[in-house]
Amino acid sequence: MSEIDIDRLKNRRQFSMAKNGILLRGPFFSVEVFNRKDYKLSSRVGFTVTKKQGGAVERNRMRRRLKEVVRLRAREVLEPGHDYVIIARRDTLFATFEDLCVNFIKLINCKKRAYYSEGKAISTRKS
Repeated sequence: MSEIDIDRLKNRRQFSMAKNGILLRGPFFSVEVFNRKDYKLSSRVGFTVTKKQGGAVERNRMRRRLKEVVRLRAREVLEPGHDYVIIARRDTLFATFEDLCVNFIKLINCKKRAYYSEGKAISTRKS
């Protein structure tokens, strides 16, 4: 697959824009995907772990695990010109690393299939 650049979402405005996209729900995390409609731009990824998920040590561990999943698998599935916000769930701590990788790929591929075939696996947020 072609090499794409992957940047980070860094400020609140960038994270908020992703809420205007689609929400993909999985057992270990959810992914908000926003199409910036310019495929010359790099993909951007951000991570969110709320205080509800545990103390600082546990939240940081979840964030580190998800960052590693994206580092290893992102070039396979992420599309240029899209923003992705990965929202961790508590089960991220206890899942095997392979399960996290497989789930990440399935969620992103689910988005691609549904985009082209109007599938029902994707929920859109209502403001």
